[in-house]
Amino acid sequence: MSQQAYALIGLTAIVAGLIGVLVFAALRFLAAARDSRRHMRDSGMEHTLLTAALDEAISRLKTQERAMAARAEASERLSGQIVASLTAGLIVADLDGRVRILNPSSRRLLGLGDGPVSGTVRELLGVESPLAMAIAECSKEGRPIVRRTIELKDPRTPVTHLGVTVSPLVDEGGSAGGVICLFTDLSKVVDLEEQLRLKDTLARLGELTAGLAHEFRNGLATIHGYARIIDLESLPANQRTYVQGLRQETDALGQIVTNFLNFARPTQLTLAPVDLRQIADRVADEIRGEVERRQGTVTVTGTWAVVDGDEVLLRQAISNLARNALEACAGAAIAPAIRLDAAHDDRIRVIHVHVSDNGPGIDPALRERVFRPFFTTKRDGTGLGLALVQKIVVTHNGRVRVLDRPDRGTTMGVTLPLASHV
Repeated sequence: MSQQAYALIGLTAIVAGLIGVLVFAALRFLAAARDSRRHMRDSGMEHTLLTAALDEAISRLKTQERAMAARAEASERLSGQIVASLTAGLIVADLDGRVRILNPSSRRLLGLGDGPVSGTVRELLGVESPLAMAIAECSKEGRPIVRRTIELKDPRTPVTHLGVTVSPLVDEGGSAGGVICLFTDLSKVVDLEEQLRLKDTLARLGELTAGLAHEFRNGLATIHGYARIIDLESLPANQRTYVQGLRQETDALGQIVTNFLNFARPTQLTLAPVDLRQIADRVADEIRGEVERRQGTVTVTGTWAVVDGDEVLLRQAISNLARNALEACAGAAIAPAIRLDAAHDDRIRVIHVHVSDNGPGIDPALRERVFRPFFTTKRDGTGLGLALVQKIVVTHNGRVRVLDRPDRGTTMGVTLPLASHV
């Protein structure tokens, strides 16, 4: 074989080798491209799956957040409904005494308006308020106050007594953050207790003195009878005056004993519906003549109502109050201005009757004593008129008291329960 042939074969082998290298490189390039595309495709799927998982988790979290917010809102709404629906008063204050919660019952019981509440308990209720003092005491000493009865003298409210419980308000760690005060109206309970005490006192007084008064009246009747037997014309002139004085005193003492027996005797009520307006008009007509002779006036005003009671006894009670008013003005030489006024409260089912005059008034120090038997400030009084009024009113499950007046005069207040059918 010639050299040219060998050279051609060598050249062909070289070309074939080059072609093989090129083909191998091309195949490697194509394989790398395919692997790259596969890797990119796999990475995209993982990213998509991860994104979907994250979206699902976020959606679940948002759903849970909405559910928790709804439960929190429902819980807050329920708490607000509970606070608003409490029949007891509720006051929550912080350690500085600032009011945080004041429910509607508190406003009603304390006579507060519906406006916004700000400031401290003392600013809201007054520095001298016993309720504010109880809250401050609990906040200062950190000890609860349980079932304390306090008396209110606030003209803004008809409530006179409250049952109060004040407790420290602590967090989960036991640290005090304020006080919570719950209170209820005990006015009716206190009134009932007072009525029971008065009824018991009157019953005991009647039992104790009725027999004595009977014996006393029998002795007076004997003395009076002997004094009547004596013929005044047969006596010397200087002795007639003594016998006449003896007759007058026995008459007066006999009347006192009769009045006391009427007071001490157990009261038997004949209950029936009684229109107090008719009684007030009748009492006014009875005293109008004497009032007008003294250049005065007597008026009947207000909104009256029907009660279950004994008409005779109720007329006697109101008549005694009206005549006391007339006598007070007459004793001070004042032209009487007597007013019988009434207003009923359907919420607590009572009627308030006021008998007012423009007389000299009653000394505040004597107001608690005017209803005691035989206590009187009148020169010729027996001290049984107002005591009998109190007995009649208490027997009708009511109460009578002397009311405060900013001007001159006296106002006697009688409170009676309304008739059950009204």
